[in-house]
Amino acid sequence: MPPKRKSEAVESTTTKTVTDKKPKKSTAFVPLDPTLPNNMTFPSPVEINDKDKEGCLTIASYNVASLNACIKKGFHDYVKAEDADILCVQETKINAPLSTAVDDKIYKYRYWGFEEKKGYGGVAIFSKYKPSQVTYGLKGYEDHSRGRVITATFASFTLICCYSPNAGEKLVRLDAKQKFDEKMEAHIRALQSNGESVIWAGDLNVAHTPDDLAKPETNERSAGFTIEERTDFTKILSAYDKDPTLPGLVDSWRHLNPDVKGHFTYFGYRFRCREKLLGWRLDYFCLTPDLLPHLKGSKIRHELWGASDHVPLVLLLKDVKL
Repeated sequence: MPPKRKSEAVESTTTKTVTDKKPKKSTAFVPLDPTLPNNMTFPSPVEINDKDKEGCLTIASYNVASLNACIKKGFHDYVKAEDADILCVQETKINAPLSTAVDDKIYKYRYWGFEEKKGYGGVAIFSKYKPSQVTYGLKGYEDHSRGRVITATFASFTLICCYSPNAGEKLVRLDAKQKFDEKMEAHIRALQSNGESVIWAGDLNVAHTPDDLAKPETNERSAGFTIEERTDFTKILSAYDKDPTLPGLVDSWRHLNPDVKGHFTYFGYRFRCREKLLGWRLDYFCLTPDLLPHLKGSKIRHELWGASDHVPLVLLLKDVKL
């Protein structure tokens, strides 16, 4: 910043002194992509005109930030409009199956994972197709992951619906988050060792790179952007250090959008973050590389904010069997 200029006296009939000051530089956040929608309420009606979906298997993922609340704000409209083949939801905040969540005639197969603590966590998978196997939680971390992880095995892939822990204010739960990441990697590597293709989906509560949040420079010790969390995520996206023959996973959205900035999946309710497009990309579809030839699209439904503080994601796969 240049040095302040000295005040310059200006003569007048009243011998008045005027100070020549430079205007202060604005500290207002400038959206990285101002063309994106910044609606403050959920759209009605919900219209999804996505020609890329034709002929593809559609998997959606949505952190609903309380399923009951999300239903009141438009969840059912989204589910009907998206018409995904498989829908993963996170942060349901319920402790028993909710019969009104989805149409059971469409989604005949419904699987719920619950936290022991009432009103926290919770995940679910709703599917039009029956998986051959479903498991809950992470081996060696069962007490803290049954309401955060559901693994469903289909013919062409194994899908992990995940709601990763938040490291918390002042990083009080960072150790627990790192332990979860360690057990999640072990889970993924075990599936890979068994010859399975893997899709790791959900709110993973990490912004992997500085391009995945609006203000990286002021959040280096904020939950979701610590070097510890980002390093753990990088480790899972890299070849397995204990067996380099097992490849890492691919962040499908970043794979298709390597240089894009400003596209986020979470906008906090405070400080009108949505209106300012001041967000974080915390939600992902990560794939084992063998699925990349089947990848048709990985999309953020930017316009569908307001029923939750997250927006839905959609993964499109072609030529896969269920």
